[in-house]
Amino acid sequence: MKCLSINTIGRFASNRSWTCLNCRTQLRVSPLKTTQRSVARQYATDSSGYSRRPRSPRTKVTVLTAAATAATGAGVLAFTDDIKYGYDATERTGRVASALTICINDYRTSLNKRDETEDPEEQNAILKSCHKRCAERTLRVLEKNGGIFIKLGQHLSAMTYLLPREWTDTFIPLQDQCPVSSFESIEEMFRSDTGEELKAYFSEFSEKPIGAASLAQVHLATVKESGQKVAVKVQHPGLAEWAPLDLTLTKFTFSTLKKFFPEYDLEWLSSEMEISLPQELDFQREAANAIRSQQYFAQLPELPLVIPDVLWAKKRILVMANESGHRLDDLEYLDSNHIDRDEVSATLARTFNEMIFGKNAPLHCDPHGGNLAIRKATRKRKGGANFEIIIYDHGLYRDIPVDLQRSYAKMWLAVIDGDMPAMKRYAHEVAGITDEQFPLFASAITGRDYTVVRSSILKSRSDDEKKSMGSALQEGLLSDLVTMLGQVPRIILLILKTNDLTRSLDENLHTRQGPMRSFMILARYCARTVFREQVEGIRERPGSLLWPGNALRFIAAWMGYLRVELKLEAFELWLSVKRVVGMNTVHYGGAVPL
Repeated sequence: MKCLSINTIGRFASNRSWTCLNCRTQLRVSPLKTTQRSVARQYATDSSGYSRRPRSPRTKVTVLTAAATAATGAGVLAFTDDIKYGYDATERTGRVASALTICINDYRTSLNKRDETEDPEEQNAILKSCHKRCAERTLRVLEKNGGIFIKLGQHLSAMTYLLPREWTDTFIPLQDQCPVSSFESIEEMFRSDTGEELKAYFSEFSEKPIGAASLAQVHLATVKESGQKVAVKVQHPGLAEWAPLDLTLTKFTFSTLKKFFPEYDLEWLSSEMEISLPQELDFQREAANAIRSQQYFAQLPELPLVIPDVLWAKKRILVMANESGHRLDDLEYLDSNHIDRDEVSATLARTFNEMIFGKNAPLHCDPHGGNLAIRKATRKRKGGANFEIIIYDHGLYRDIPVDLQRSYAKMWLAVIDGDMPAMKRYAHEVAGITDEQFPLFASAITGRDYTVVRSSILKSRSDDEKKSMGSALQEGLLSDLVTMLGQVPRIILLILKTNDLTRSLDENLHTRQGPMRSFMILARYCARTVFREQVEGIRERPGSLLWPGNALRFIAAWMGYLRVELKLEAFELWLSVKRVVGMNTVHYGGAVPL
């Protein structure tokens, strides 16, 4: 099979001609300017009516020499500019290709070596060492290439359910090691995108960012006209230039891995990046998502949420109200301000379940710790919360189809109720999961061992359970999980990612009630979704809701919903009483029949 060379990959991805943009613009404009000067010269005569006399041969030679020198200089600069890009692209591609080749060879050698020994401990040690070596090589490439590769590494570091710990632990530093673009490059980008200088709009603009991520960084500033303190999110200026090449390299990497290790098909990950990354790089889309989310949650004042106001946005610049807070896992801050961790956990559960199950609700698909903050409320909010949760980074949003939303709700009700046949039926409706794949899928969506799913998911994860799940992945379930995730709808992958991130945030809060209350809140939203479906079905029948047949159906649906609500309300009250009297509830074990 003929493979593309490194230079070929870079050229296909970049799609650049051998003339820089500035020079191409000059070449397009120059003939027009020359023509204008020539026309002007034809009518620029003196008072006697005679035109200027012809230049001498020496003058012509001087002019031609100057023009040739200028043209040569412009050509050299253009050529140099493209040579530099070509060199950087080749170097960038070379890092990926060389690391990929070395890692593939390392794995093949290590797997052969493992097969030659019969000692299980030695087999495990050989594989773990290979994981670690390859992860460290890959980390160096991600750090050097930066940009999208940092974003990819951050995503991989959170995939503890899919990748060996040697990989995810090695990539953890990428969560905090993000590139910082120079202030001069930000000034130039602002000038290029708005046609104005920074100082023309801002009276103050901090040269050092208060935060930097893989795709952008945030500066504090003051609007000159109003004096308002704002946060200015600016994209890293060089990011868009390298995005096509980096996406091509990511796709090439995963497709190559699939050829050598077909049981580990991660092409779905690069496919999702190709869809999501252009959205995340469009700050005007992010502004629209933020406004939509703000308007949606304004209808739910009982949720103590803050979504920063958007002042204006360009594709690479977003100006928002400055809303600051502390990390959600800053337990010292929570305790010193008498903020109840259990209430914070419950608010997170309500917020993201509303996004998943709410009617026409927007789903935030990147709720990691850096995109959420908490602060003590300055005024009493409806619902009594003494804190506010701030949601940042609205670049990646999705809408869940209604049919999928309803089947997903029924599946979760079956999970909480311990109804295995219903769980399997709705898992097939949601993601096309077969009976053979179901145990793995059930563990993936709940983050729990399948034996726990069959008994009760309401008790907290023990260290033995975490170790058991890790061992299962090492023993061959990993390839099955990778294959399954490549088959499910992409929206399900994003929901799984959202569930995984919020579950991780919840565990970091170390609540007294464990996962029980979060699952009760989930059950309430699922029951509400099913009830809404039943009511809509009744409305579609002939006649009004007052017709006897329709009225009976409505009463039956309402009674079923009320039954679940009352049980959940009683269970939450019991949890609150136990919390007040100081009883720990994290090891509660029975399923709750709904």
